[in-house]
Amino acid sequence: MVFRKLTDLTDPMIPVKDLPPPDDIFPVRRALLSVFDKTGLIPFAQRLHELGIQLISTGGTSRNLREAGLPVTDVSDVTGYPEILDGRVKTLHPVIHGGLLARRNDPEDMNALDTLSITPIDLVVVNLYPFEKVVSENVTEAEAIENIDIGGPAMIRAAAKNYFHTGVVTSPAQYEAVASELVEQNGGLTMTTRRALAQEAFQRTGTYDQAIDAWFAQETSSDNDNNVSALPLKLPTGLPKRRSLRYGENPHQQAALYGEVEDAWTQIHGKELSFNNLIDLDAALHLIGEFGTDTPTCAILKHTNPCGVAIDDTLENAWAGAFATDRQSPFGGIVIVNRPLDQATAEAIDRIFTEIIIAPEFEPGVTALLEQKKNRRLIRSGAGVREAAALDIRSISRNLLVQTVNAPLPPPEVIRNDLRVVTERAPDQREWQDLDFAWRVVKHVKSNAIVYARNRRTLGIGAGQMSRIDSSEIAVMKGVKSELDFKNAVIASDAFFPFADGLVTAARSGARAVIQPGGSRRDDEVIAAANENGMAMVCTGIRHFRH
Repeated sequence: MVFRKLTDLTDPMIPVKDLPPPDDIFPVRRALLSVFDKTGLIPFAQRLHELGIQLISTGGTSRNLREAGLPVTDVSDVTGYPEILDGRVKTLHPVIHGGLLARRNDPEDMNALDTLSITPIDLVVVNLYPFEKVVSENVTEAEAIENIDIGGPAMIRAAAKNYFHTGVVTSPAQYEAVASELVEQNGGLTMTTRRALAQEAFQRTGTYDQAIDAWFAQETSSDNDNNVSALPLKLPTGLPKRRSLRYGENPHQQAALYGEVEDAWTQIHGKELSFNNLIDLDAALHLIGEFGTDTPTCAILKHTNPCGVAIDDTLENAWAGAFATDRQSPFGGIVIVNRPLDQATAEAIDRIFTEIIIAPEFEPGVTALLEQKKNRRLIRSGAGVREAAALDIRSISRNLLVQTVNAPLPPPEVIRNDLRVVTERAPDQREWQDLDFAWRVVKHVKSNAIVYARNRRTLGIGAGQMSRIDSSEIAVMKGVKSELDFKNAVIASDAFFPFADGLVTAARSGARAVIQPGGSRRDDEVIAAANENGMAMVCTGIRHFRH
């Protein structure tokens, strides 16, 4: 035997036998299938059977195969033991793991199998209990624990460790490639494929274990920990790489997309989304998520900031209202709507170059029109924004900052109960409606953020300035450039007015009602200025910084 030592360890590593190299193409004669997700199972198993591969299976998987008319041997017949403990123990047996871990190029291993009448297993097809999905719902601790897979990860790790001689398939997404190679190689798998499958297998079990670890940490975190019980004590970071991106924010930066596949959106046309496109897309989905689907709503964004947002009786009118806010910035921007995109609206949008158009659906003929511009991306929006329980994660100097997501605001009638009128005059009905609209928009504008609105459409948006009064002046400047009238407008501020000057500027521009968090040491001065100018002011008690 050959021993290899690490200089910082006092004990030697596990001994490594001096064995001949494994075959590049290894024949698959026997496969064990045990899957929770039955997607594509039968066609894949049928192709294995057609190649003469013996099928071994467990529980529900075995039943599905048998009902499809495929010959299958139950694991209990292989081990000589029935499944026990309500199926908790099925494959945890030396006959199974010996068959998975035996080195085919080691005479001692193969003699041991012969002595114990164990037949090698050349391919494992396993996917795991859906622990991550289960704990994302409202389940009991007992339900969560029952969805911790034990036998599955054990088989996956055993097969992956022995990838010199064993293949391991952990996802229905791998079925086609594996089956095709088996056909091309007359029932064999190449070393390159076996190694790649093993790497994906360890990624899967690693992510799975991290999800379990995070759940335990979540369950045991305490409100005494700076009142952050919504945050895990350990952060799961083993996210799979979904795809490489052409580059990052700039061409000299490398970038990739990591994470689980989501149903928030689907690209249906255009070249691959870039790093910046994905950030803009996420911002657009979150913004439109504030407005539901009851009334036609359109938003235009540029560099994650809204340039204009409007609600109207038709999407075409909503687009016109949003575009009127700022007729210059939308060029090359992102448009998102909350209803199926119709022909009239599509034609209006098509008059300027729009890089990304997002809609829940596209009516017949619309995609044919919009696809004429090859550089345009079309996105079908899906499940929408993240749930309130999700986490917002950012990186800083090799560390991660984590916070709970600033969730979509509840319906207007619910919000109204938490608002406080602090001026002599209360908003009238139209102003209440516009204040709710402006408050939802300003939440998605970079701080310092100011939004002017009237009749549920933006008139001016000021974003990302060092001074709140600068943001207000920029908002007015943009509206004036678009020849908009600010008379009887409302204004929303993402944070409190530190001085009365910002409010006075708004009043001089024509604003008649204000929504802001309040909480400044000079609140009395700001309220007094509002009263002097006949304005209604509502305080939310909650700010919406977007750094």
